[in-house]
Amino acid sequence: MSRFLSKRYSELVPYVPGEQPADPSGVVKLNTNESPFPPSEAALFYAGGHARSYNLYSDPDANELCEVFAKTVGAERDQVLAGNGSDELLNFAFMAFCDDGRPALFPDITYGFYTVFASLNRVPQVRIPLADDFSLNVDDYINRKGTAYIANPNAPTGIALPPSEIEKIAAAKPDDIVVVDEAYADFGAQSCVPLTRKYGNLLVIMTFSKSRSMAGARLGFAIGNKALISDMNTIKYSINPYNVNSYTQALGIGTLLDGDYTKNCIADIITNREYTVKALRGLGFELTDSKANFLFARHPRMSGTKLYKKLAERKILVRHFGAERIDDYLRISIGSRSQMEKLIKALAEILVEENAGGGTR
Repeated sequence: MSRFLSKRYSELVPYVPGEQPADPSGVVKLNTNESPFPPSEAALFYAGGHARSYNLYSDPDANELCEVFAKTVGAERDQVLAGNGSDELLNFAFMAFCDDGRPALFPDITYGFYTVFASLNRVPQVRIPLADDFSLNVDDYINRKGTAYIANPNAPTGIALPPSEIEKIAAAKPDDIVVVDEAYADFGAQSCVPLTRKYGNLLVIMTFSKSRSMAGARLGFAIGNKALISDMNTIKYSINPYNVNSYTQALGIGTLLDGDYTKNCIADIITNREYTVKALRGLGFELTDSKANFLFARHPRMSGTKLYKKLAERKILVRHFGAERIDDYLRISIGSRSQMEKLIKALAEILVEENAGGGTR
């Protein structure tokens, strides 16, 4: 770093995104939880025909997009806010709802950006340990003052809570905000959006990066009480009023209008997930009960580091975090059937080689 960086950020540890290979040819990319499917042709056609001229600013309120999205999820227009991906909206939530008297509460094993956002915004953070089986105990949040950030399903474990459990937190702490990050909810979890009509302290964050094939376009939504969305808008209009570009707005509308395509893609990913679970267990892997578009797996005879490196040698990319408690685990995105078959074949070969060589962890 230079000598000019503000002391406020001198100890900031930035988020490390998954590797994006410069030359993706021949690479089986299962490390960033992207959809293996492109946006639908209907969505692309709609975007091409309806995107506003690029010499003009985009609609700062993304009104048409938000109206279609609100209708899709069963909310009112003034209950939703569009963002440049869900990460931007999560950051807005840290800015709006945390301070010295309201620390950020989140699990010790969860989405890595939470601790970055807390540090960036200089708010206290309390990292609450998950149980040995990586489950979350809601009582740990009910008994603490602060804004709770709960990824549901959690990342990288993939474990989901039923809305009734999250409701316990919102009901028990009416003076604290509960933020539910539903980036992966479409793959097997129940959404908490219906609860936002009952609890004014509940905010749900969604993304179009996973189930709706728009990771590169950057689009997310916040859904909550009208007053909470107004607070988020105050932050947004103080930073970047035109946060969602015209093409992304149009592509988002086209994607929502072609809901059948999204449903079919989700169904294929779930099918591929179950296929991969069965195959990995057949190879001796231990897995969490993932309801996301990824798996969290370890092998009792090989370290996560070793498996990660041997897969990388075969041009198969998965995610290895190397953090305490999860060092032996790999997070494996669910791709196309052919990608998952290549992964299984490579893992089988690696395990055979290890057995033949008498390898150790």
